Amino acid sequence: MNPAVQKTLSLIILLLIGFLLRKKFQDPAKQNGLKTLILTVALPAIIFVALLKAEIKADLLALPFLALGFNFILFFLLKYLLPLFGLEKDSPSYRTYLLLFPSLAPGLSCFPFLIEYLGDDALAWGALADIGNKFFVLIFAYMLAMSWFIRNYPNSNNGTREKVKSLLKSLVNEPINIVMILAMILLGLGIHMENLPPFLSSAIGNLSSLMTPLVLIYIGIAVIFNWKQIKKITGLLFLRSGITFIVSGLMVVFVPTLSFPAILVLVAFPQSAISFWPFAHMSAFVGMEQKMEDNKKRTFDLELAVNILAVSLPFSTAIMLGIFSFGEAFTSPTLLFSIGFLMIILSSSKALLKWITPMELRAELKKSLGSLF
Repeated sequence: MNPAVQKTLSLIILLLIGFLLRKKFQDPAKQNGLKTLILTVALPAIIFVALLKAEIKADLLALPFLALGFNFILFFLLKYLLPLFGLEKDSPSYRTYLLLFPSLAPGLSCFPFLIEYLGDDALAWGALADIGNKFFVLIFAYMLAMSWFIRNYPNSNNGTREKVKSLLKSLVNEPINIVMILAMILLGLGIHMENLPPFLSSAIGNLSSLMTPLVLIYIGIAVIFNWKQIKKITGLLFLRSGITFIVSGLMVVFVPTLSFPAILVLVAFPQSAISFWPFAHMSAFVGMEQKMEDNKKRTFDLELAVNILAVSLPFSTAIMLGIFSFGEAFTSPTLLFSIGFLMIILSSSKALLKWITPMELRAELKKSLGSLF
């Protein structure tokens, strides 16, 4: 059997184990505890190991800027595309989608596959790229959410400077960022993984080995199967993924000298699930809204945001499994463009049918095909 297929099957087994444990993790506090363990222990450990094992070259320092550029490309495209999919501009739903969709959460959705299929170097590249994405989700997304909130409640901008200071402080104190700074300092001093005391490198290595099984079990626990809730979200996730494949294909065309692992990182990293951080920003502003005397204006739709996050993670996992199971095929720009355009067509089929189909025929189709349209 193909080694990539065997590895994929082993990862699917971990997903199934998580699914079978759902009843034991129905309490949101238990799920959050597992997620906290991943993000504060396993993920920092595996990134630390990957950085100390990798050979960091000067040209890799462009990765954070590439990731940040992708965030902004997706943001500006969706700004104009979302209204075409029935989302009223400046509505709570529109703001919720626009804040969440350009963000990336590679720690839970991409990094486990990078380490399992491509190794430490690829994971180190992904970790460096995530620095740019962190700027987008932690700083730009917060500023954008704050501007929308102030537009709805013009008299509420007291204390915003303190909130920004608190945000920057949390950015510095985040375990992943602390670990990355420490690793970069050690690399600057010429210290690599093999130079650490054996007891320390062994302990860190054991912690890093928790990453893949914990993440996949967590995805199996968190996945939902309510089609009525996820139909529209899934359609827009197809749009997001299709645009991403096309952007990755353009990068492969313009930089044809990239190695096989580099191309797969370029293709997989932007397909990461949606980040939790914009949701955290929304929650903070919704909490402020509830304290307002005139709180009829909603800036965001938190229920929609929760559903987007819940659908995004298994959706991204399925995309990752496809990319890495057929890795060689996904180095072809032609395939990337084809998949990208196909996903965009699938996501926009309902809107296209409404546009090109006469009202009378559309009514007949709706009557014949039920809830499909």
